[in-house]
Amino acid sequence: MWLGVDIGTGSSRALLVDQRGRVCAGYTAAHEEMRMERPLWAEQRPENWWDAAVAAIRGALAAGGISGGQVKGIGLSGQMHGLVILDDGGRVIRPALIWCDQRSQAQVDAVNAKIGRENVLKYTANPVLTGFTLPKLLWVRDHEPRNFERVRKLLLPKDYVRFRLTGEFASEVSDASGTALFDVVERRWSWPMVDGLGLDRAILPRCYESSDITGEITREAAQLTGLQAGTPVVGGAGDQAASAVGNGIVEPGIVSCTIGTSGVVFAHMEQVAYDPAGRVHTFCHAVRDRWHVMGVTQGAGLSLQWFRNQLAPGTAYDALTALAAQSPPGAQGLFWLPYLMGERTPHLDAAARGGWIGLTASHTRADLVRALLEGVSYSLRDCLDIVQELGVAANSVRASGGGAVSAFWRQLLADVLDQRVVTLETQEGSAYGAALLALAGTGEYASVPEVCRAAIRETGSVSPEPASAAFYEKGHRIYQALYPALKPIYGAIGS
Repeated sequence: MWLGVDIGTGSSRALLVDQRGRVCAGYTAAHEEMRMERPLWAEQRPENWWDAAVAAIRGALAAGGISGGQVKGIGLSGQMHGLVILDDGGRVIRPALIWCDQRSQAQVDAVNAKIGRENVLKYTANPVLTGFTLPKLLWVRDHEPRNFERVRKLLLPKDYVRFRLTGEFASEVSDASGTALFDVVERRWSWPMVDGLGLDRAILPRCYESSDITGEITREAAQLTGLQAGTPVVGGAGDQAASAVGNGIVEPGIVSCTIGTSGVVFAHMEQVAYDPAGRVHTFCHAVRDRWHVMGVTQGAGLSLQWFRNQLAPGTAYDALTALAAQSPPGAQGLFWLPYLMGERTPHLDAAARGGWIGLTASHTRADLVRALLEGVSYSLRDCLDIVQELGVAANSVRASGGGAVSAFWRQLLADVLDQRVVTLETQEGSAYGAALLALAGTGEYASVPEVCRAAIRETGSVSPEPASAAFYEKGHRIYQALYPALKPIYGAIGS
């Protein structure tokens, strides 16, 4: 057996697979709610991730009816960009500022002023954004100097769990790509960024390829988790690269669309290329010496979660999508802007705000939900358009994540994206990709593409309906006109 562990935003999941990549058992342990003490702030306790990971691993072993000694390798995945800072005793200094925390615009501006926007792109292949790890670290330096003085190591969320499992300070190329401290082209830390900002090189962990072995389970971790001491742990991947491995996006021509809390359109690249405007991210892939490009919608599934929690408490997501189906295409002229946590692709604007546009007294709850699903889908279309502008072919889109469970939303995606949307036999996402990386990394397969070809199977697809695709093409143009019109207002709201 091989084990994949994913440290998500809402929970940690452990998944067992066999030699052929077939899912044998899994277990999910919930996290505490993220702390949002101020608008656009978002924090979680890394110690809680560790507790959840331990519970998930124990739960998966029990569900599979196996002992830890039967696990031959472990892969890790996790939410990207989160800032975990440790002191000289390996203790967490403060709660992690996670991926959707947007408080660090002043630090982004300072980096651009100090290093220069063009140099940032040259050194990292991406613009620096509030969601990335670097500006979060600089926020701590600027606002919590006593905490900053104690920093001896910087880790990403899954890499904190690695540290607790193996005692090793390590990361890997796909997750490190989202720090704004990593040279994506050369697949190594960017010392011009680190040195140019006066940071200590020693705080950064050693960086590996995703299928490389990074350490072994310690005796202490073995006692807590039920795993066997000495079991190898591979690099793994950031959640999006791991999910892409789990979806087989490891060779040209296939694009994935993942709708979780955020939404991601992801494509494999044989050669590195990046958008000069920085609207999409170019990162190292979990495939050795390959890259990927992805566009990110901050508030994808988050939009539906917010609606349920605030306006329809206790309602099942299936009931909400069934309600949306009662509204006509276009939701009677209603549009939703999914900017609940600012926005990345294509706007790179932490100050953007969400909302319905076009609301009238005749609109129903069904219209509200349908407009919400359409707005998220339009945002994902923005991502796909830019990916294709970079010359990436899209022959089909593989859908995954909670949003892809809904047949209604899959058809809506096919119509809005004007692409065939495919579903796969395994919908486990990041934890599954992490397990496949463990299979490759322990020598069971020669490469990540080889294990994906053996393990991943398509089970169904929906094609765009021509009339609907034409309707949404027009709707997308209206949607695209809304942000530029509202941008000056967002600045006034945030000031």
